[in-house]
Amino acid sequence: MSQGVERVTAAFRDAFGGEADGVWTAPGRVNLIGEHTDYNEGFVLPFAIDLAARVALRVRDDGAMRLVSTAEAESGTSQLSVQGLRPEHASGWSVYPAGVVWAFKERGIDVPGFDLVLDSDVPLGAGLSSSHAIECAVATALNDLTAARLDAQQLVLATQRAENAFVGAPTGIMDQSASLRGRSGHAVFLDCRDQSAELVPFDAASAGLVTLVIDTRVAHSHADGGYASRREACELGAEVLGVKALRDVSVEELDEARGLMDEMTFRRVRHVVTEDQRVLDTVAALRESGPGAIASFLDASHASMRDDFEISCDELDTAVEASRAAGAIGARMTGGGFGGSAVALVPLAEEDRVRSAVLAAFAERGFRSPRLFTVTPADGARRLA
Repeated sequence: MSQGVERVTAAFRDAFGGEADGVWTAPGRVNLIGEHTDYNEGFVLPFAIDLAARVALRVRDDGAMRLVSTAEAESGTSQLSVQGLRPEHASGWSVYPAGVVWAFKERGIDVPGFDLVLDSDVPLGAGLSSSHAIECAVATALNDLTAARLDAQQLVLATQRAENAFVGAPTGIMDQSASLRGRSGHAVFLDCRDQSAELVPFDAASAGLVTLVIDTRVAHSHADGGYASRREACELGAEVLGVKALRDVSVEELDEARGLMDEMTFRRVRHVVTEDQRVLDTVAALRESGPGAIASFLDASHASMRDDFEISCDELDTAVEASRAAGAIGARMTGGGFGGSAVALVPLAEEDRVRSAVLAAFAERGFRSPRLFTVTPADGARRLA
């Protein structure tokens, strides 16, 4: 982490001269299980990962925001104003810090201008919540610098507001909850109805396992129509069933629900209802038996997302199938879908074999070579310097 601080502070000096007021970080996340349940007021089980966004920031007195990223694809300086800020004023990655400023100001917080440099090692478009890592790092920085004293739940809701109303992505609260509330060696069991969170031990290494992420390099976007249409189907299903949200439907009620709606809407509903139960079963298994006991829930989750929610793709299916065939004890796609990453629990002794098998399967099918890396549960957003 010290290398990350040195890199972002050096970039800040190069971009703006002088020293930053501080450096803040927020991690990306892997969702262990619980996909598309968050906006249905259900349960999710993500964990913060040891890949993160870092921001070096210095307050200005003229109301200007000057934003620089160390990513080669985002070279140059974006300049905005904190006054009269609207979504159409920002573009590219600048929508994320701008959205946080907007959400803070909406809460009546006096946000000053600032210079900011972003440095992130969370892969873009991989389903590991790179955008929320940026938002949570900026929100944590502004919370300190403005003495706003927002607690974790308020920061979660502020960044969700930025995503929904400024960025234009109809996401729930899972990603920022993991980034803000994560702790090393634990997953975050989140109830998306009341925003309560519990830390659940998740130490794969103690069970002789590694958590392997397979980034298919198929980019996805939460702001596109596929995500929105799934959410609309869930809302329709809840309306037909006369419940506030699909969280209120049990697995036992699915047979009756089938006859009340069209087949596609039913399959969307079935995924969410069964996925909620899989989250509860996974939490129980982790508490009672540890990571080695959750494999079947990961496999069933992927099948449900592939067949009922229809958010997988050939590359994600290949990643899951190849890793399982080569020795992973369980695997599933993770994230919003339509691309991004898969996650596999792999015995340490089988890691090299699984990696080789996945690379070979992608090459055989003519897919772009995936990126493979292991992650461990990490601490959440905080100040580094």
